[in-house]
Amino acid sequence: MIGSGVSVRTRSWIVPCLGVFFGLLTTASSAALAADCPGHPDALGTSRTLVVDPREHPRIGTMQYRETLPLRDHEVVLTFDDGPLPKYSNQVLQILADECIKATFFIIGQQAKANPEGVRKLVAAGHTVGTHSMNHPLTFNKMPIDKAETEINGGIQWTSAAMTDPSKLAPFFRIPGLMRAEGVENYLISRGIQVWSADFPADDWRHISSDRVYQLAIQRLEAKGKGVLLLHDIQARTVAALPRIIRDLKARGYRIVHVVPATADRPATPTTAVEWLLHPPTETVPIARWPGVPNFVFTQTRTLPAPSLADLNAQAAHQPLLPRWTKARADVASTLPVPGRDLFTIPEGSVEVLLSTTLSRRAATRLAMAAEVKGKAGKSRAARTTHATRGAPGHATQAKGTTSRPTHIATSVKKRA
Repeated sequence: MIGSGVSVRTRSWIVPCLGVFFGLLTTASSAALAADCPGHPDALGTSRTLVVDPREHPRIGTMQYRETLPLRDHEVVLTFDDGPLPKYSNQVLQILADECIKATFFIIGQQAKANPEGVRKLVAAGHTVGTHSMNHPLTFNKMPIDKAETEINGGIQWTSAAMTDPSKLAPFFRIPGLMRAEGVENYLISRGIQVWSADFPADDWRHISSDRVYQLAIQRLEAKGKGVLLLHDIQARTVAALPRIIRDLKARGYRIVHVVPATADRPATPTTAVEWLLHPPTETVPIARWPGVPNFVFTQTRTLPAPSLADLNAQAAHQPLLPRWTKARADVASTLPVPGRDLFTIPEGSVEVLLSTTLSRRAATRLAMAAEVKGKAGKSRAARTTHATRGAPGHATQAKGTTSRPTHIATSVKKRA
């Protein structure tokens, strides 16, 4: 036993030295796990066993549900669907055995019927075995509930029949293709069966390379920091990618968790509600400890009186427009004097009116230009008359040059507008 909730098989020679090296073993749990895998000193191993009660948390996997398994940071649960298929499932079993890793397998009834020995191998190796329907239809989200029940029950029947001890069948079920439906989930939950989704897949059912399967598994795990990984033990690409995934998990400090169902002799691992969230709120987040805001409750049911005409300051002159019943109840209060009409008078065609709208800015600019040119022209005529009288041609030239200035000024006015 290393820490709380972490269980490993300890060799007899370690037991006498446990008190002396307890601190060392706690800080080097991965080394202890590797030493617990005979013949494979570099094995990743299984960090701990998590016991869950399907009735308390009937749906898990954040790909579809709010809750997931109560894993700690850098903990991973490996799951495999669609087997057993001897050609590839046996290789997956050997890879896991070499690393002393325990996983969860979701069996198809037809596969169990065709290869019962494969199911018994899983049980003998200590893995958890759940079910995955009879024929793996991808229509659970729209099929009639009676047909869904037949699929579910058929998978359970043939998987348990393949086992030497049918009690080893875990009440875990993963819907094929994750094509969930409320009726299907309610039926499973009514039977005490836990519905498993996943936290992230590696897309190994797609026609992609084993390198891509490896990359997706690690990238998505790193993005979430922990969770349930969805794989398939019937794919050659999965067999090729699995050793690299496991090697990278160890290099990055991840730990494998084995999940088993609770029984009368094996109670569920104690957990809190927030641990079933992928990223539980911490004590540094105050809202995590505050009670929810209750619905608003009226302190009294008595309604306020409706406003009267006095509250609205209605004028007596407007009362003929009101309905008769309103006039009968009229209680008109004194009103403020009406503002004089001159207060709002603006001359028609003024620059202020034209500038009040964007479309009239050009018209306002033209008015300003015309007024400026008119004023300059009047001054020019007066100047020419004076110069003609005095006979000074130089001044006439200067007056002639000044006539172009209004255009420059008007242009600047236009640009500002």
